[in-house]
Amino acid sequence: MLYYLLYALHSKFSLFNVFRYITFRAILAILTALVISFFCGPWVIRKLQKLGVKQYIRNDGPSGHLGKEGTPTMGGTLILSSIVLSVILWADLSNFYIWVIVLVTVGFGVIGFADDYRKLTRKNSKGLGMREKMLYQVAVALAASLLLYSYPMFKSTLSVPFFKGFMPDLGTFYILLAVFVVVGTSNAVNLTDGLDGLAIGPVLISAGTFMVLAYLAGNVKIASYLQIPYVSGSGELTIFCGAMVGASMGFLWYNTYPAQVFMGDTGSMALGAALGAAAVITKQEVLLAIVGGLFVLETLSVIFQVASFKLRRKRIFRMAPLHHHFELKGWAEPKVIVRFWIITIFLALIALSTLKLR
Repeated sequence: MLYYLLYALHSKFSLFNVFRYITFRAILAILTALVISFFCGPWVIRKLQKLGVKQYIRNDGPSGHLGKEGTPTMGGTLILSSIVLSVILWADLSNFYIWVIVLVTVGFGVIGFADDYRKLTRKNSKGLGMREKMLYQVAVALAASLLLYSYPMFKSTLSVPFFKGFMPDLGTFYILLAVFVVVGTSNAVNLTDGLDGLAIGPVLISAGTFMVLAYLAGNVKIASYLQIPYVSGSGELTIFCGAMVGASMGFLWYNTYPAQVFMGDTGSMALGAALGAAAVITKQEVLLAIVGGLFVLETLSVIFQVASFKLRRKRIFRMAPLHHHFELKGWAEPKVIVRFWIITIFLALIALSTLKLR
């Protein structure tokens, strides 16, 4: 919105020509989302407390978490509001990819909100049933995938890191891949959201990484030089990912240990889906597995734990997801959180390094 108003003045005042640059608007998106989430945070926390929107803790979780019961949750509403408002202000709203990723983010946010709301009404940690939740998630992801597949300028090829000439065209099977990536990332981030600031930190780092990847994929010269897929128009996602970075930074101020508010499924499902959608649009689906390697490890720890217990009646970890395992080994919660952030930074750097290893 402001992008249109301010850039329109460039014909009279050359200074306003700066608004045509994606990098400049991405910085503004970061700052705008940061300011909104930071300054609205206290008001949102008070409002959630007044409405009795509080976290219910699993009885079978680590005993140290029982003291967190009653902490306001559904702080994801603050994150999503900050992202959407920032995008509306600074993104080119005629861009097709912007509306697709907003659809995915808001759609998964609504599903997460319904999940959180059911927990509140039941007054326990059980929300939507797994099948019900998965059905809604697949429906939103499928709608977005079909929109992308039917878009004339979007290709159904798969980019594989380290192999510059290997980009198979998956055809209609690409729709299934896109659904898997979006739904899988959403649930992976949701599983990681178990400690104060544990999920939002890696989301911030991953969003920052995809902010770079979106810019590169949307620039025909840079994409050609790096031998990565060029996706015309995807550069505008730099603004969206920047808004994610800013909103995450503002929310982390209140979510860091000891947390004053939790994002809930409203935030974790939406943010995970947004990362998945960004990976699909920029044609970096495989690279997402490296950038979001921590989310992958958390998810695999649950899968292996369940499989091992069903097949062998033995557990691999003291508790799953993985962060609980380290808690029960005696690691202090802040130590687990910061070390997992460090791992995410390391993986993000590895992912970016693959751009030159083709």
